[in-house]
Amino acid sequence: QVQLVESGGGLVQAGGSLRLSCAASGRTFRTYDMGWFRQAPGKEREFLGVIEWTGGRTYYVDSVKGRFTISRDNAKNMVYLQMNNLKVEDTAVYYCAGTPDVLTLAPLTPLDFKIWGQGTQVIVSS
Repeated sequence: QVQLVESGGGLVQAGGSLRLSCAASGRTFRTYDMGWFRQAPGKEREFLGVIEWTGGRTYYVDSVKGRFTISRDNAKNMVYLQMNNLKVEDTAVYYCAGTPDVLTLAPLTPLDFKIWGQGTQVIVSS
């Protein structure tokens, strides 16, 4: 059973950067497609992007494309979300999620993923 733990959240000024990490347990992690979501207070969980199990392909939603980058290191059982040029509206709890299913690299929903981390808070101040 793969389990996920996010870290790296915190307080940052607008225009700054943060890198979130998602540590996975379990050898089968390296066969999982992995995604990142976020959820702001009073809003639905929002899909940000996905990386396929090989790390060779990624997909991002327009709101973060060019600012956020997902990468993974299967040897270390890690997935990362590099966030640059952060905006106040990026403030949210960020979640990594995974699935052993082969995903279409397109807009996805929480239902497409089987396992979730507990989330890490990101606050962007003006």
